[in-house]
Amino acid sequence: MNPADAMPFSKLMGVTVTAGSAQGVEGEITVREDLCTAGGIMHGGAIMAFADALGAVGAVTCLPEGAKGTTTIESKTNFLGAAPVGTLVKGRSVPLKTGRRMSVWQTTIDTADGKPVAVVIQTQLVL
Repeated sequence: MNPADAMPFSKLMGVTVTAGSAQGVEGEITVREDLCTAGGIMHGGAIMAFADALGAVGAVTCLPEGAKGTTTIESKTNFLGAAPVGTLVKGRSVPLKTGRRMSVWQTTIDTADGKPVAVVIQTQLVL
């Protein structure tokens, strides 16, 4: 099962998790017209939501015993380049810090041919 399918919005977007462990999560999404802004370029919100999904999957892999889940409490994005309609976009999220109460994840997003799209750092609160 695709772990992103547990999050209805990520499933709607078409996020696919291709690898995942406490050391990192990888995923991909194909840029569709309905994920774009004017000019056929992937919308910044879609980029952020893609990164958030990967970081959340990673955070869940690191949950301490007895935790019920996680929720994003902070996210910061640097947009580095465009991803046009039809582009396969890949992301890799790695933990910067994991703990009992929260974890911090950094996600790099690139096109399939290696052009940078964004870097996202998010903080996940343990519930």
